[in-house]
Amino acid sequence: MCAPATLTRVITTSSPARLPELLPRRLPTERGEFAVLDVSPAAGVPVRGTVLLLPGYTGSKEDFTLVLEPLAARGYRAVAVDGRGQHGSDGPADDESAYAQDELAKDVGAQARAVGAPVHLVGHSMGGQIARAAVLLDHSPFRSLTLVSSGAARISVSQEQRVTLLRDALAVMSMEECWEAILAMGPPEEVGGPARGIGGPELLRKRWLSTKSAQLLATGRQLCVEPDRVAELAAVPLPFHVLSGSHDDTWPVPGLDAMALRLGARRTVVDGAGHTPMTDRPAPTAQSLADFFDTLAVR
Repeated sequence: MCAPATLTRVITTSSPARLPELLPRRLPTERGEFAVLDVSPAAGVPVRGTVLLLPGYTGSKEDFTLVLEPLAARGYRAVAVDGRGQHGSDGPADDESAYAQDELAKDVGAQARAVGAPVHLVGHSMGGQIARAAVLLDHSPFRSLTLVSSGAARISVSQEQRVTLLRDALAVMSMEECWEAILAMGPPEEVGGPARGIGGPELLRKRWLSTKSAQLLATGRQLCVEPDRVAELAAVPLPFHVLSGSHDDTWPVPGLDAMALRLGARRTVVDGAGHTPMTDRPAPTAQSLADFFDTLAVR
């Protein structure tokens, strides 16, 4: 378990401009196939471990594009995965029970075993809550848990209103109709639609249309009712890391600070980043992740 002392690190390194061309592949597991971006250390770079990265609500594996190569350069195989029904990974279109948190948590355990457990587990936003559920279900496939912009319990009231608006629209519209309605109202991330992502409007539209509506309905509902499970998590014998931007309206930063203290976790604040530090400030985000993993390798 992580030591009780909390370390706050504010990093201001500039982020890279180059967008690498990464081709997705399929990851077979005992619970089906998942779409992944998989970057391994180059020849001659000592391999220090494997990192499994889970995206957030309305997101996809591409949200981690800019941190995968920097992690590989530090010796970590970096595997970003689309969860069940999320963008490139298949899932039922109408059966919300397939996306219950326990089911998604079991998927994560299978993904970890498929890439070579134990792995460093990293979950962004909703992906953080699924990662937490996976660790609570069975922590043996994991070496550590990093929660990126993912809080102790349900999302903020303002974000709950956005998610509820989106769920109400999905209940009466097709994914295509919902997307067109969102665009007519304003920038998607400001009117209840999908968050900003890597690749611009075309990728946002593509991943929106390829994500299953039942996945969005079920996981959106979970975000609005998630209980506080920090005490349970703190009892798990794993090292923890809480990373966020310096501002966040989904889970306010003071609440993330308090959660880190309760977990005895390493705490990183990426200066100038918002809810998605891996896209806002990828270089310092990747640096802080690798620095945390390195401390565990030393141990």
